[in-house]
Amino acid sequence: MISKARLQKLAEEHGTPLLVIDHDELRKNFQMFRKYLPRVQPYFAVKAGADPAIVRTLFEEGASFDVASMPEFKVVYEKIKHLPARERQQWIWDKIIYANPIKPVETLRELNKYKPLVTFDNLDEIEKIKEHAPKAGLVLRLKVSNTGAMVELSSKFGASPGEAVDLILEADRRGLVVEGISFHVGSQTTNFQNYVEALNLTADIYTEAKARGYTKMNLVDIGGGFPAPYDKTVRPFRELARLINSEIKRLFPKNIEILAEPGRFFVATAGYSVSKIIGRAIRDGKPSYYLDDGVYHTYSGQVFDHCMYPVKAFKRGKAQLSAVFGPTCDAFDVISQAEYLPSLNRDDLVYSEKIGAYTYASATTFNGFSPAKVVHVNE
Repeated sequence: MISKARLQKLAEEHGTPLLVIDHDELRKNFQMFRKYLPRVQPYFAVKAGADPAIVRTLFEEGASFDVASMPEFKVVYEKIKHLPARERQQWIWDKIIYANPIKPVETLRELNKYKPLVTFDNLDEIEKIKEHAPKAGLVLRLKVSNTGAMVELSSKFGASPGEAVDLILEADRRGLVVEGISFHVGSQTTNFQNYVEALNLTADIYTEAKARGYTKMNLVDIGGGFPAPYDKTVRPFRELARLINSEIKRLFPKNIEILAEPGRFFVATAGYSVSKIIGRAIRDGKPSYYLDDGVYHTYSGQVFDHCMYPVKAFKRGKAQLSAVFGPTCDAFDVISQAEYLPSLNRDDLVYSEKIGAYTYASATTFNGFSPAKVVHVNE
């Protein structure tokens, strides 16, 4: 954990807005995942924090990687491009999954030489892969329940259970190899039963595929959704891990490889934002503070991810209900209408914690304001 004094010092050194990434926290989260889910190989969802320094730390810890675009692929590829061609190819096969079920033709053409694992969920994608990336290994993405997730994904991706085996057999008929099945229960899932249902559904698909003659599958990708501990309402990760371990042991023999795609779980608690008050006013009798960071920047997760990041003051004082706004001219740029803060002055600093996931990754340059500077703390 980075102290408030350290955050203030970093802001003095680097200016604001600032996003600080604590790499000790990244390592701790990775090690916790491995401790409680020892059979599951984590493929870090790069989209949660597509920063080369984050990728490097998790690479050194032993992570594999889930990428969803060629730029993300290349961030990871930079870490292994020095390897001999044969070792590099084997590493990509074992350590990268291109987990976006819908891929541009241009991407498939570029991916083909790497012989990667790629997900799919429909017939058209089979046709594209056959034509443009026939060397790829396929993983069928299933549609599963996203009930209780902060961000649902099932309305956009996933083959229905009734068509799953037909798609597997069609891919096989066209000379492609379906390596296994994947699913995603939704981002920041608080309904742990989603995993239980999805694992049982996956086991049923395995059984049906085998009964219909397909026996080449050897992996299950349980996706992401592992909840970050934003507050005390989030149940401990070990409880979820206990359920997943029990179902995996019961449903899948030891020769089936189990993958997962944690993103938020690794990076959320590793991020701190520090911003400066650039203006203040009284609006409808309520103190209102304007920051040099906002929802078009580090606080973008409030829009895209439905997640709130409480704004906190470094100075002490009697707290009063306050509003906090971002720097742009857009009235949409509201961080909070109900933050309890002491009386603050222009140039005072404020901060937010647990803001490392899906925040600066989706920041923009709206109104010409640059995103926060990212600083990495490794000790």
